[in-house]
Amino acid sequence: MAGTPTSPAIAPARAWRVVLEKIETDLLDGTLRPGDRLAPERELAATLGVGRSSVREALRVLEVMGLIRTGTGSGPTSGAIIIATPEGGMSALLRLQVAAQGFPFDDVVATRLVLESAVVDAVATDPALSTSRARDVLDAMDAVDLTAPEFLALDAQLHLALAEASGNLVIAAMMAGLRTAIESYVQAGAAGIAEWDAAAARLRHEHHAILDAVDAGDAARARTLVHDHIVGYYASAGLARAAAADSVPGSAATGPTS
Repeated sequence: MAGTPTSPAIAPARAWRVVLEKIETDLLDGTLRPGDRLAPERELAATLGVGRSSVREALRVLEVMGLIRTGTGSGPTSGAIIIATPEGGMSALLRLQVAAQGFPFDDVVATRLVLESAVVDAVATDPALSTSRARDVLDAMDAVDLTAPEFLALDAQLHLALAEASGNLVIAAMMAGLRTAIESYVQAGAAGIAEWDAAAARLRHEHHAILDAVDAGDAARARTLVHDHIVGYYASAGLARAAAADSVPGSAATGPTS
């Protein structure tokens, strides 16, 4: 009957979306789960009333999103298999959106404040979570002969390591997606800091203080420190309006550090 999902009259421009919607529905109702194999292209095309080219287009989108893995040939590794890799899909999408300037810069900073406050709170309040990887990165940052780009690349790794330590896969994936944008903005901001050596020394001190508060289980202090650390750097580099960062609900802003 016309208008049903199996109708051959589906417009080519939206036919691939029909495939996505069907797979999304099957995931939501439990018909499909990670590890399951999708039906062959020919079968999907016939069932949904779309062309095989539309099925292939939908599968390419799903693969980029990190929801499926495809293999050619025959055997246990062939075809499209449902996988769960949020860092592949969400992170890639965020990176592309930020690279295309799809998000205002101040919104990226405000989001970072929300995420990283949640991260230090989670790690500080759960003794089972470890900051050992973040500590390793911090040790590397203590080398005095690092160039500004090297230091700031490690800085991005440090904040990502803390996010991963939280055990929250969604937050970790979002931080991974924002990492390239954060690092590029932070690197650009370094040019606006006249006394880089003094700034690097201050940032080292702030990083140590944040991890010390986290490891001591002092979540309130860790939240305040990470907020002031982020706001302070962006303000000193002339990158963001402090007011935008201070508007984050629940923040413990004390104003930009110098």
